[in-house]
Amino acid sequence: MDALTTTLSVLDYAAVAVFGASGALAAARAKHDIITFGFFAAITGVGGGTLRDLLIGAPVFWVARPEYVAVCLIAAIGVWIFGWGQGRERTLLWLDAVGMAAYAVVGALKATSLGVPLVSAVVMGVLTSTFGGVIRDVLAHQPSILLRRELYVTPALIGAAVFVGLNALGVPTMIAGLMGFIAAFTVRAGAILFGWQLPGFPGRAP
Repeated sequence: MDALTTTLSVLDYAAVAVFGASGALAAARAKHDIITFGFFAAITGVGGGTLRDLLIGAPVFWVARPEYVAVCLIAAIGVWIFGWGQGRERTLLWLDAVGMAAYAVVGALKATSLGVPLVSAVVMGVLTSTFGGVIRDVLAHQPSILLRRELYVTPALIGAAVFVGLNALGVPTMIAGLMGFIAAFTVRAGAILFGWQLPGFPGRAP
């Protein structure tokens, strides 16, 4: 296994674990049972990648490799055992930013490796890194990340676009992926630290 494949594999599992933990945290807030913890963790961790694979006609990644689901369940058990106070929730927020940035690149890379057009590959990167969170918020009856003014989808879009654009220009995959990751994480970090947001529609409702 070469260095690129190893790095991408580590990022993939790390992102699944982080998103799985965020799903379990949503269950913790509502004081659900351990089974619901596992369900929330699994659907959050693999939801985005599942949608990506279905849309591009690829085998759904976790079906043949159930260790991805196992990683989600381990994350859920960790949340159940150790709990999450305010400080740990802040830590998870940053870990989620890392997972989002990683998945934006990993999702776009898988799409381009299967010959998906560049624009569509960027969309696949965004869906991979955000859709699990959308499902989590719907199930937990929380405001969806799509409806928050704080930047979340935008960093994923920027990261995936940077990676796909650089890769199309012939930049080595490892470097393009690193630049895409940095771009996504930087914008998300700005949103967390400084409340960066896009301007809202200036018109008045009828």
